[in-house]
Amino acid sequence: MKVIHNPAFSKALKQLLKYIASDKPTASINFKNELKKKIKKPPDNPHMCPLSYYFEEENVRDMTFKKYTIIYEIKPDAEVIEILNILTETNLREDKT
Repeated sequence: MKVIHNPAFSKALKQLLKYIASDKPTASINFKNELKKKIKKPPDNPHMCPLSYYFEEENVRDMTFKKYTIIYEIKPDAEVIEILNILTETNLREDKT
């Protein structure tokens, strides 16, 4: 299966990396590289992560990476895994208010 990135994920990731880099640029690069490795795992076993807490769909899953949640959708007909978004603790607190 091919992994693609939704524009919302790309935007959120860019903002997160910029925030991390403002404190420590090398940490931002390491974070991005580690995340890329983690995102490559689902194509081997796309159902390895639990059903999404945020969506009530069988093919939407939540992957945990450090203190972040990466939401992805399995699209079996297209043989694609679409990374939908990355949520931080701040995003989650904002959703609850």
